[in-house]
Amino acid sequence: MTTRILHVVTNVDAYDDPDDPTGLWLSELAHAWEVFEKLGYAQTIVSPKGGRSPLEPRSLKFPNYDRVARAWRNDPARMALLETTLSPDQIDGADFDAIYFTGGHAVMYDFPDSDGLQRITREMWEQGKIVSSVCHGYCGLLNVRLSDGSLLVDGKHLTGFAWQEEVLARVDKLVPYNAEEEMKKRGALYEKAKLPFVSYAVTDGRLVTGQNPGSAKETAQKVAALL
Repeated sequence: MTTRILHVVTNVDAYDDPDDPTGLWLSELAHAWEVFEKLGYAQTIVSPKGGRSPLEPRSLKFPNYDRVARAWRNDPARMALLETTLSPDQIDGADFDAIYFTGGHAVMYDFPDSDGLQRITREMWEQGKIVSSVCHGYCGLLNVRLSDGSLLVDGKHLTGFAWQEEVLARVDKLVPYNAEEEMKKRGALYEKAKLPFVSYAVTDGRLVTGQNPGSAKETAQKVAALL
């Protein structure tokens, strides 16, 4: 049986102010995809609404726009995947072995309250599958409740983009909320690296999370290790 990964990307292309563009942080998808591809895993992309996933302009600049991200953007077939993502109602969690929430500030808007993404995540978690995220992708886990009504993240060790990193990236005035603080409010045992923007990933049972864009490869490797 081929191992199957479900990547989650955003549909949002701007902050509250439409003149401030955002979107998918490309390297967070591209690096994980490369890790899984080399292992022969089958990969599928879903978004809250299906269809197009726009790219975050900041992710297309040095140092984030590296060899792996450039290779994706320069490949028409890969870019086409981001124009034709599936919607949650086309996805059965039973068909996948792991779910991986990518980031970019855009996901802060459309991941947390997507009933479809919550359903898929709950199904997969309760079926013993792996749930993972990188950077702002952990916003997709904020409101996931299990069948017993408990929050998936309550009592779990995890990481994601730190508030300190928001400040250093000069987007703290743009973001709609403090994701790190919201995670803590839900009972998550939030962790971060001693230094900002270095690779850092946390595994707690079947939950794997990475702190920032530079953590995508490590996060994917930890997912692969569990698989």
